Amino acid sequence: MKARVFVTLKTGVLDPQGEAVKHSLASLGFQGINAVRQGKVIELDLAETDPARAEASVRDMCAKLLANAVIENYAVEILS
Repeated sequence: MKARVFVTLKTGVLDPQGEAVKHSLASLGFQGINAVRQGKVIELDLAETDPARAEASVRDMCAKLLANAVIENYAVEILS
């Protein structure tokens, strides 16, 4: 079973990487970009076959390691 985790900074947390991307896009001539927020995607290949248990396990992984709950949000997607 595969899982995908999307990790993004919470609203209000400064995103220097996003600002750098925004500046670079403007330098390349792209206009009309008000803000850029950068995040990460983590893909996991799990031995678990039960979707509910897989999701619970991945959420536990996020809480303990994959996401910093103080400054980041995460979303879990179980694929198959």
